Amino acid sequence: MLNFIKNFKNDEDGAVTVDWVVLTAAIVGLGIAVLTSVSGGTTSLADKISGELATMTVATY
Repeated sequence: MLNFIKNFKNDEDGAVTVDWVVLTAAIVGLGIAVLTSVSGGTTSLADKISGELATMTVATY
């Protein structure tokens, strides 16, 4: 039993998992930050494009 506790204390496999979870959470957080900062500009640009397309006419021959 004592040997099991020593092995469990010295095992570092869980630490690698924690590192990956933290890294993944940071990447997701950065993605959300970029999405919120860019979304206003993209909506504005889409509205401008939509307005321009609405005023155009198609020539028929």
